[in-house]
Amino acid sequence: MNASLAPLVATAQALMAPGKGLLAMDESVGTCNRRLAEVGIAQTPENRHRYRELLVTTPGLSEAISGVILFDETSHQSTAEGVPFVEVLQGAGVLVGIKVDAGAKLLAGHPDEQVTEGLDGLRERLAHYASRGARFAKWRAVLKIGDGLPSRACMLVNAHALARYAALCQEAQLVPIVEPEVLMDGGHTLARCSEVTGEVLHQVFEQLYRQGVVLEGMVLKPNMVLPGLSCAGTASLEEVADATLSCLRRGVPAAVAGIAFLSSGQSAKLATARLNAMNLRAGSQGPETALPANGLPWPLTFSFGRALQQPALGLWAGDDVNRVAAQKALLHRARCNGAAAQGTWRPGMESDGLST
Repeated sequence: MNASLAPLVATAQALMAPGKGLLAMDESVGTCNRRLAEVGIAQTPENRHRYRELLVTTPGLSEAISGVILFDETSHQSTAEGVPFVEVLQGAGVLVGIKVDAGAKLLAGHPDEQVTEGLDGLRERLAHYASRGARFAKWRAVLKIGDGLPSRACMLVNAHALARYAALCQEAQLVPIVEPEVLMDGGHTLARCSEVTGEVLHQVFEQLYRQGVVLEGMVLKPNMVLPGLSCAGTASLEEVADATLSCLRRGVPAAVAGIAFLSSGQSAKLATARLNAMNLRAGSQGPETALPANGLPWPLTFSFGRALQQPALGLWAGDDVNRVAAQKALLHRARCNGAAAQGTWRPGMESDGLST
């Protein structure tokens, strides 16, 4: 491997440190406003700033969080004392990342599908963020399961965009977080989600290979394999774990630095329990020489947004009297997920918001 890639690989490995994962707080203005509204908080720039300051200044965050993904607005903000959020995170030993896509837009000729945009000017934006202290970036593609969906065209254009983004990131010495999300919406079965997720992963890694992306210097952020939200059937923790692990083993090259799951709108506790089940099921098959403790070629951790933030947001409710309690709730969820990333989480950890 080219020596110039060593810093990229080191950053990717740091993001996947044992017992740690990523805090995704890169919601767009619209999404952040909706979440504030859900708990009765006025949708203002000031309140977005106050909430995000609460998150980035949480004491002890680096115990279970290796990196934080920021939105552009947040990356330029500072604390009430004038310290840039980026410097707060760096000082706490947390790597700084940035969402760089421009969102999913309707795919021409396919009115029920979307393609993520934002490649125009991306090289310059990446250089800007790197100069401001970012060490990694994120790009999300969304794919919907339905009658004849996702189409091959949708899979191909999103895989191609993800790979172009990833190659530009590595050129700028930023680790790309590659996020192809198969949505939970719909009545599809666990088996159908596995089939689609497997095909999406195949297309993504084909494009990454074609565009020269170094797998050791990237992190995959996939969905878990789950039945659709309106599916009549249910799936146990073990069934979800086995289906997801089987899909990943078939579709993800061993060279990838790690896998950090998105939470896909799952509840906080369920996302944790499912991550834990995967690490338990993988570990029960026995670790092999030179592999992580879970017996897989890559570590499995979390890159959660809502599943980490929601308890804290609900407690805070816009009132700084609740700030400390909200930060403790965030740290608790991070610790629970850090344990799940090692297969050591237990339901009893949920009984105490100050659990260690």
